[in-house]
Parts: sequence; C-alpha cells; structure tokens
Amino acid sequence: MSLRPPGQYANPGKTHDGLGLLDYEIAAEKAAALGRAGERVERSLAELSAFEGNADDRVVVLKRAAEAVYGYFIQRELCGMRRHQDVIREYQIPNEVLVRLGAK
Repeated sequence: MSLRPPGQYANPGKTHDGLGLLDYEIAAEKAAALGRAGERVERSLAELSAFEGNADDRVVVLKRAAEAVYGYFIQRELCGMRRHQDVIREYQIPNEVLVRLGAK
C-alpha cells in the first residue's frame, strides 16, 4: 500500500478529477496483484522441484503449480502483457506445467 498526500496538497492550485485518482489506484492494485501472483508461482514451482514423493502425490503438486502459473498469466494479460515467453524463461517453468495449460 502506498501513502501519498491528498491531491489538493500534492499540487497546490491544481484541481484533480476523480477519474485520474481512480486510474492510479486501479493500476496500483493490478501491480500488487501481479506481484502476489508471481510469488505464488515461485513457491509452487519450488515445491514442485523439491518434491520427492510418489507419482500420485506429485500430480497434486503439479496441478497446484499449473494453477499458479495460469493465474499469473491471466493477471499479466489483465495488465496488458500478452507475451509470456520471457516469464517462462525467467521462472524456468517446466514443460510438464506448460502442457497442463495447453501452452505447448
């Protein structure tokens, strides 16, 4: 959460419309939600790579990772970012997760 002075104090003598402030708040919330989604991806992929149980339990962990990545991709698209190739490379998202998304 960011803290900033009310608009009337930020630029004395200048009036602000409510729409500009609303756009600012919406953009801030989109960015925060994208960050949270990215953290979920990191946690779920770390859990998947560290998993050493049986195949049936791995399916559950794999599904959780795929859901986290899917949510992250959706949030990125809501922010106007359509290309995911850089993110796939950066997070090193395994093919077995991407296949569950229909991406490969």
